Amino acid sequence: MSNLTNKVALITGGSRGIGAAIAKRLSAEGASIAITYAKDATSANEVVRAIEQKGGKAIAIKADGSDASAVKAAVEKTVETYGQLDVLVNNAGTAIPKPFEETPLEEIDHVLNLNVRGVLVATQEALKHLKSGGRIIMVGSCVGERVIAPGLVSYSATKGAVKMFTQGLAREIGGRGITVNNVQPGPIDTDLNPAAGDWAVSQKAATALGRYGTVAEVAGLVAFLAGPESSYITGANLTVDGGTNA
Repeated sequence: MSNLTNKVALITGGSRGIGAAIAKRLSAEGASIAITYAKDATSANEVVRAIEQKGGKAIAIKADGSDASAVKAAVEKTVETYGQLDVLVNNAGTAIPKPFEETPLEEIDHVLNLNVRGVLVATQEALKHLKSGGRIIMVGSCVGERVIAPGLVSYSATKGAVKMFTQGLAREIGGRGITVNNVQPGPIDTDLNPAAGDWAVSQKAATALGRYGTVAEVAGLVAFLAGPESSYITGANLTVDGGTNA
């Protein structure tokens, strides 16, 4: 596979779970990789080593997605290292499930800053470097379109914002030959939402396929959107949710 040969991809929040899977998949497609991480340098370096062991190029950059200065610096570090930027994957995000009335303002601010403001900042900075053929890919959530359980009010609001940001930006920069798309996972087996966790039974039941998805299934769609075969797809919100929103 070499759809991304000579391309450079930056994946925010790439040290574990979906982000790590995306980094490894885009590397397998030929891209040079930069990932950001907030705290877990060990996991980030493990992703870098895994890529390098297979002959790829990768760097890890410490950058909290809610820190605008750090996010901007990560984009610039990527370009400084590789000389270009072709693909931005806005993956960093968080959820703090609890009833909305019981959610402190500090937690609301954190979710908004990471899931929305951080995405806008990274994208704005990346647009200084992206050229025709560039790709911007969001990792949103199926709850950005349909909320399937209580306790996700703030999170779903941020993912709804990402959905509309995708559509608006696609319209605004389409003339530059840059596509903007949003991948919306449903229940995916990760350390933050394990298929054997407390919520697993109800989440599986909400899907049409009766199972959790895998990080590889999400990464596969991201790789397609990052590649040349997706050149006429932009402004799309694509669910990878096993039919949860069907």
